[in-house]
Amino acid sequence: MFSGIVESTGKVLQIIDEGSNRTWWVQCNFADELYIDQSIAHNGVCLTVTAIKDDTYSVVMIDETLKVSSIGEIKEGAIVNLERCMKMDDRLDGHIVQGHVDGKAKCTDIKESDGSWYFTFNYQGDAHEGLVVSKGSICVNGTSLTVVEPTHESFKVAIIPYTYEHTQFKELKVGDMVNLEYDIIGKYVQRNLQYLKA
Repeated sequence: MFSGIVESTGKVLQIIDEGSNRTWWVQCNFADELYIDQSIAHNGVCLTVTAIKDDTYSVVMIDETLKVSSIGEIKEGAIVNLERCMKMDDRLDGHIVQGHVDGKAKCTDIKESDGSWYFTFNYQGDAHEGLVVSKGSICVNGTSLTVVEPTHESFKVAIIPYTYEHTQFKELKVGDMVNLEYDIIGKYVQRNLQYLKA
């Protein structure tokens, strides 16, 4: 389980395809603190550490992960948001994030606003539209953010300078795809309402 508060960024140094699986070797500033089988969110996708060497570690993603998320579009040299899983005694500064991506969205606009930034995203499919609510929580590339001005097919998030400088958002461009994870509480409510209608 994660909080959506990005701990650091990492650099994807090497990508290896083996059958339908893909392995990344990632360089980061806390690689020496990792252990095998540890869960780390990469742009919001929970992946398991499979090997560690010096200041790098490897993770493997299966075909399903590559299909559902934007992780398959990342190239060698890319910067990704990283968060290790929460400790049981940690404060929950963001919101409850599982690292299980619900879908993708395209960045359609970036506007600077007196030191902050507004990013607009168009999401795909109507199934999750009701989960994007004004002032609600959403996880974009592993970052816990607050929804601004949601519409039928898009929403905005406001990024403060600290978040912009310390996450992959400073690398994001119009046209880039991002990973979305909707608020788990909203997903349970939506699921239960579907049962009540049936």
